[in-house]
Amino acid sequence: MQDHIPPQPANSFRITLDLMRAERRLDAILLQAIKAQSENLTLREISRTAFKELFASGKIQIKGQNATPSSGLARGITYVDILGFKQK
Repeated sequence: MQDHIPPQPANSFRITLDLMRAERRLDAILLQAIKAQSENLTLREISRTAFKELFASGKIQIKGQNATPSSGLARGITYVDILGFKQK
């Protein structure tokens, strides 16, 4: 079976989350993944306030839809796009 990879929006940074178990909240997992990546240093240094604002302004998307901090995540691979940050 082949995984479907959704198209990445223009002017966005993609984080791929590969989870061994389902998670209740996106915000904690995503912030941890952002801090661990080294491809976009501006995004890596984001404050908690600015991170929350990304959710509030609809700049964090999963499958082209706005995500909320309390969005649950299924086990497996999830592609999260953060609008306004370029992929290096």
